[in-house]
Amino acid sequence: MNKKSMTINLTSTAVCIALCVVLPLAFHMIPGGGKVFSPMHIPVLICGLCFGWPYGLACGILGPVISCFVTGSPKVGYLPIMATELACYGFFTGLFINFIKTKKTAIDVYVSLFAAMIAGRLITGVARALFFSKGSYTMNTWVTGYFVESLPGIICHLIIVPVIYFALSKAHLIPDRYNK
Repeated sequence: MNKKSMTINLTSTAVCIALCVVLPLAFHMIPGGGKVFSPMHIPVLICGLCFGWPYGLACGILGPVISCFVTGSPKVGYLPIMATELACYGFFTGLFINFIKTKKTAIDVYVSLFAAMIAGRLITGVARALFFSKGSYTMNTWVTGYFVESLPGIICHLIIVPVIYFALSKAHLIPDRYNK
């Protein structure tokens, strides 16, 4: 990676981290909007897809930490769980988009996004059960919290994140996956 690419990736990651602070503020104006739509996930997923796993991982960790200290959300007690989940999303979207090569960008993006969302939910569920909520975290709680209650957010992410990815690609702000 050349110096110019690294500078662009770092700057873009900083913008994604800033969005991790700003987007939840906007969504929390809608009653229940922050919990239902998980707006902090959007810039982390975009960062991983567009700039790679190291940047997605950094955004996933720094986004909720900075947001916690600037806005008080997520609450300090929930911060380790949120940082774990978002770090997984940023890491896995960047990792999967790097290895999944079907020659169809749309398929690559959707498979990477979906697989990262599943991996992040699995790993965070295990972490909650073993470390963060020992004894009180059940399979039913996990399924309800990460799949049933968050279904609107999942659908939102599966629509918004690829649209933004393709808009950035069309504007030549990120490189084409398969040079045409």
